[in-house]
Amino acid sequence: MNNPLLEDHSLPPFSRIRAEHVLPAIRQLLDENRTAIASLLAADRVHDWDSLVRPLEDFDDRLNKAWSPVSHMNAVVNSDALREAYNACLPLLSEYATEIGQNRQLFEAYLQLTQSAEFGRLSSAQKKIIENALRDFRLSGVALEEAEKARFKEIAQDLSTSCSQFSDNLLDATQAWDKHIEDESLLSGIPESDRALARQSAQSKGKTGWLFTLEFPSYIAVMTYADNRDLRREFYVAYSTRASDQGPTAPQWDNSELMEKILALRHEEARLLGYQNYAELSLVCKMAQTPGQVVGFLKDLAARARPVAEDDLHELRRFAREHHGLEPLEAWDMSYYSEKLRQHKYALSQEELRPYFPVARVLTGLFAVVERLYGLDIRERSGVDTWHPDVKFFEIHDRSGELRGAFYIDLYARPNKRGGAWMDECIARRRLPDQVQKPVAYLTCNFTPPVGDDPALLRHDEVLTLFHEFGHGLHHLLTRVDYLGVSGIHGVEWDAVELPSQFMENFCWEHEALALISGHYRTGETLPDELFAKMIAAKNFQAGMQIERQLEFSLFDFLIHLEYDPSKGGRIYEILDRVRKEVAVFIPPAFNRFAHSFSHIFSGGYAAGYYSYKWAEVLSSDAFSRFQENGVFDPETGHSFLVNILEKGGSQPAMELFVAFRGREPKIDALLRHNGIAA
Repeated sequence: MNNPLLEDHSLPPFSRIRAEHVLPAIRQLLDENRTAIASLLAADRVHDWDSLVRPLEDFDDRLNKAWSPVSHMNAVVNSDALREAYNACLPLLSEYATEIGQNRQLFEAYLQLTQSAEFGRLSSAQKKIIENALRDFRLSGVALEEAEKARFKEIAQDLSTSCSQFSDNLLDATQAWDKHIEDESLLSGIPESDRALARQSAQSKGKTGWLFTLEFPSYIAVMTYADNRDLRREFYVAYSTRASDQGPTAPQWDNSELMEKILALRHEEARLLGYQNYAELSLVCKMAQTPGQVVGFLKDLAARARPVAEDDLHELRRFAREHHGLEPLEAWDMSYYSEKLRQHKYALSQEELRPYFPVARVLTGLFAVVERLYGLDIRERSGVDTWHPDVKFFEIHDRSGELRGAFYIDLYARPNKRGGAWMDECIARRRLPDQVQKPVAYLTCNFTPPVGDDPALLRHDEVLTLFHEFGHGLHHLLTRVDYLGVSGIHGVEWDAVELPSQFMENFCWEHEALALISGHYRTGETLPDELFAKMIAAKNFQAGMQIERQLEFSLFDFLIHLEYDPSKGGRIYEILDRVRKEVAVFIPPAFNRFAHSFSHIFSGGYAAGYYSYKWAEVLSSDAFSRFQENGVFDPETGHSFLVNILEKGGSQPAMELFVAFRGREPKIDALLRHNGIAA
């Protein structure tokens, strides 16, 4: 079989990749890697960088280049056949990773390298790769007894398949429910643009009327604008109970047992490695030093924000009661009356802003922003093989004309595509014998697609999302590090990895930047000063409640891992209820099953690490405050951020890089100020 996953390509041949290619390719690459590593270690020699680390990077890179497009396609063009092939590979990949991590001979070769004369001559990036590798050997159980090693390997495989099953259940449950509407009176309040999308969705299924789904653009339109309260409640119940024991699709895709299993396996893994719990284990690769430091940070911020959040909720309840005669305010009323209140206070709605943010203008404006910040030139390249017709491909050149990297961008929600927004790695930067391998990224969002002849129009919060993911992309693409282990986002502490992404969001509130990214889709007029003034006035609208909600998620995630007790099980909703009593100002109904769809922690990389969003927001707010002091497009400040943060990847500790840029350690003041909370 001619297998495109085994061929050498500069970019993945997406149109040629089939499900039947996946398992044979991965098996072959794993077998070849095992043979090559055994041969490497069989040579009776004193190892150096070129004889040990460089060839191992070659093996990793080849495997990554084959697996990356498979993993990506499983997320964005999911099918039964591809899902089956993807899931069949997970235990094989997990077994291989653990096997390498537990290879005592390989570990000792790295250890010997640190004690050699050559180690002192290596660059700081090379040294950090070796030090990280030794840490990772220990975290893979290299020091365990044979029986414990075997159990560790079983846990790793089981976790890999269980987390994938969680994600599959959530996707299936989300797609299983929709609402076909033929009575137009039910659509009262819903904007025409969202109705048009629902009409388009119905037509694509051969139906008349309108079809609304649980894909986020469709769901949020109903929750924010539908005047029909029963309709909002129906959508809220369906969305908040996905993949659970409650709601309209229960119990077909119930994640309950998987969640318990995942927590138990993580706890057992941590205990095997000598940690009290998984929260302790997770911090080994993060900036935060102890669980107490994380919990203290979150609770301190929650205490500061709570009075503001309580005022936010009191104002919303009073408004709903006095202006609309509604009492009590329920969970399915929150978005709807918040939007009404925003319009009442600021004469501003998200719908009023959307015409000024057509996708093409936002993209060209985003590229203009980073051109002014870092001297980049970003241009679309046509003729590149992609996984869907909507996908575009761009190349990034710097001032000298050097190609720095490239990225695919996939913006719109559609069936068989995982929800949310993310950046992922396609190819990582590394120096080869004859050239530098340029990095390539995937940027994925789930925005409302174009409807009819009109372009896709973004809400301002979607513009923030695009800037956020592009910040991750720049971190991956602009690295100057030549070694795989710490180039781009590799080797960056997890609670610092959100710094470049959250940093980019700030520009969406700056007048100079908005002049670049806004333009009415019919007239081309940039965002009027009157609308900008309203936007700024409304910037921190309900900021207190939003912060408390993020802190609720962060504390819940950390505590279910910190306090896990095998004799009691996960106590998932017991702990969530306790956190809500301490942090939340609005308690959702008892049937709400938020945790069952919390993919960040049950199938993503944020387990005992969701706090990273707030931790890194301290860094990003403080970093941006330097731009506010010197001018948001000050070239010297932009260059400093580029060379000290974006180009350094994981080659130095995140705190060292931050201090190099800011001149001091971070302070929380800027975060509080940006959210309208007194320090």
